[in-house]
Amino acid sequence: MNTDELESATYVAERRVLEIQTKLHRWARDDPHRRFDDLFNLVADPAFLLVAWDRVRGNKGAKTAGVDGRTAASIVVRTGVEEFLGGLRGSIKDRSFRPLPVRERMIPKPGGKLRRLGIATIADRVVQASLKLVLEPIFETDFFPCSYGFRPNRRAHDAVAEVRFFTSKSYEWIVEGDIKACFDEISHPALMDRVRKRVGDQRVLALVKAFLKSGILGEDRLLRETTAGTPQGSILSPLMSNVALSVLDEYIAQAPGGPGSTPWARAKRRRQGLPNYRISRYADDWCLMVSGTKDDAEALREEIAEVLSTMGLRLSVEKTLITHIDEGLDFLGWHIQRHRKRGSSRSYVYTYPSRKALKAAMDKVKTIRRGTATGLSLDELLTQINKMLFGWCMYFRPGVSSATFQYLSSYTWSQVMKWLRRKHHRINRKDLRRRYCGGGWWPSGEERTLFDPGKVRTTRYRYRGTVIPSPWPTAG
Repeated sequence: MNTDELESATYVAERRVLEIQTKLHRWARDDPHRRFDDLFNLVADPAFLLVAWDRVRGNKGAKTAGVDGRTAASIVVRTGVEEFLGGLRGSIKDRSFRPLPVRERMIPKPGGKLRRLGIATIADRVVQASLKLVLEPIFETDFFPCSYGFRPNRRAHDAVAEVRFFTSKSYEWIVEGDIKACFDEISHPALMDRVRKRVGDQRVLALVKAFLKSGILGEDRLLRETTAGTPQGSILSPLMSNVALSVLDEYIAQAPGGPGSTPWARAKRRRQGLPNYRISRYADDWCLMVSGTKDDAEALREEIAEVLSTMGLRLSVEKTLITHIDEGLDFLGWHIQRHRKRGSSRSYVYTYPSRKALKAAMDKVKTIRRGTATGLSLDELLTQINKMLFGWCMYFRPGVSSATFQYLSSYTWSQVMKWLRRKHHRINRKDLRRRYCGGGWWPSGEERTLFDPGKVRTTRYRYRGTVIPSPWPTAG
């Protein structure tokens, strides 16, 4: 199959997959208690496998091999896509497919800690992607609007906007949730029980369980069993973690004083001195906003700890904080705080890039500067810095970010000029400016100019609430 034929086949497959996903989503929406009994054939369907391959192949992780040493490119060259998917489909259909252990890779985290990343084989990734294509439209109907992480058409800005929206009302106390090693400690039996509520096909359940139990080949080359958790880095992991953590969303949504309460019921609770609350969750990061007292927030924190324990999860006592909105909190890289508007007597809730996020960006600029040899051209340095700065500024653009952007602009300029002075340590600043700044002050190479965060115009992200559209048409 040549490239043009593959692209054409992929387009047709995507149309078929979208059509089937739409049906699954509609059936699940129309009957909240329906269990789907014949999903296995869809997982092994040629169209689903081809779309799954296309997504795996297009991911930047396609260049990284699992324990079998194969990358997506090596499969294309040595085996061929058609033969690879045909063999994979055959092994799924005859039930001989067995996931291989994921390859462990430890990624540094801020603070010197390490995060375990599990790298599956390409074949396992394709099957996981196919499973996700089948299961996601079904479980999406059960997920609550307060959940934003790793869901279609939703993003971190929605979660931050929800916190800002409700803290601008009467929800002034915030429980900043932190779950200890969430992806590593999810109970497999409890997770499978939640999956079974929607999936009755034993073959699909066996496949999901096989991926959960596939094991980890550590960096020390020792094979370890996985008795709990979902490996971070796997395609199926975000969906499974949302299935597990939806137990928290359910508890808040259905409890008195939660989003499911009527305005009249919430007003009555406040008259009686009882709290109302809302939650905004992005994967395992969440904020519980309480309209009540600090004691109410502390009591709710204990209730949530009990709810999470049913999934084998624990709250971090040290990191799960209770904060007033006037003191401010950090959430998903943003600092959210209420204070008086300059020149006015009124107070508003503002969102800024957090100090931690700014420091991380500055550290990246410095790391790039130190890691770029002075023997390379200025364009080589600017390519790396510009890419990082642009992504960072686009994320923090919808907020009160102008002052932070100006600070980052000044810092980046100083780092680039330091690199140039080290590259040309014998010429003075005047000549350096003439050569690289056109006689001005802003550095520019032959093909690229340093990206200036200070010139990025900020915007405002509107809270979308419950009107975020589904990727699957709901009419019919």
